[in-house]
Amino acid sequence: MIKAMIVDDHIMVRQSIKYLLEMDGSIEVIDEANDGIDCINKLKYVSPDILLLDINMPNMNGIDVLKIIKNEKKPIKILLLTAYEETELLLKAFDIGTDGYILKKSSVENLKKAITEIMDGNTYIQPSLLSILNDKLIDRNLDKIRIKSLTKREIEILTHVAKGMFNREIAINLNISERTVKNHLSNIFKKIEVSDRTQAAVFAIKNNIIKIF
Repeated sequence: MIKAMIVDDHIMVRQSIKYLLEMDGSIEVIDEANDGIDCINKLKYVSPDILLLDINMPNMNGIDVLKIIKNEKKPIKILLLTAYEETELLLKAFDIGTDGYILKKSSVENLKKAITEIMDGNTYIQPSLLSILNDKLIDRNLDKIRIKSLTKREIEILTHVAKGMFNREIAINLNISERTVKNHLSNIFKKIEVSDRTQAAVFAIKNNIIKIF
């Protein structure tokens, strides 16, 4: 018997999922929570095998709950539920360590399949999101390669660009000439495949260049 806990701010959603999951007797819903804070509090007293966790909730969302559970190393599997095909959230969720990600519009058969896959030690991703996720991962890997091609000085300059500094300010800050800054920027643009400093700043922010430096 798989012990599950449902976390969703809509009571009708919770009750519907509970009813559908318990129909064949292989899954028992041992508790429910109406938001992230309620979930974290209840996990002090109950120990589900798997958490069916809505992403978009008031007070504390599913991503924040996921972070807390992973940081505390609780032995609970996490299946995130969402009504939206948000690939950025999907990437973030898997970076943190979710075990699965499924859309609420999925059939109960797919939901049970996701739970079974996860409890068997596998990862489950909504099939309709796989191709989008693969494209995003390819883009991310390409960005990593581009970042690795940058020298330490180029990362310094890109960091200052991301902070909104102009060439003269960067030159003064790094004690180099404006011409040198321009030369570095030209090389940076080529390496990360952008055409101007605005695109370079977006690239830096998206890839956490400021944190890297």
